[in-house]
Amino acid sequence: METLKKYLGVIILLLGVVCLVVYKYALPENGLLIAGIALELAGILAYIFINKKLG
Repeated sequence: METLKKYLGVIILLLGVVCLVVYKYALPENGLLIAGIALELAGILAYIFINKKLG
């Protein structure tokens, strides 16, 4: 479980990338673009704060 916490930020970043790829190639809707950007920001912040707290 500790390992999952450590990589939670990276997992969120990858979900954001998936949203942006789907937006680009399959379904160009603004909701996917906003969700992708929000997940990217949340992933970066989660990665910073979690690794600062654990490390």
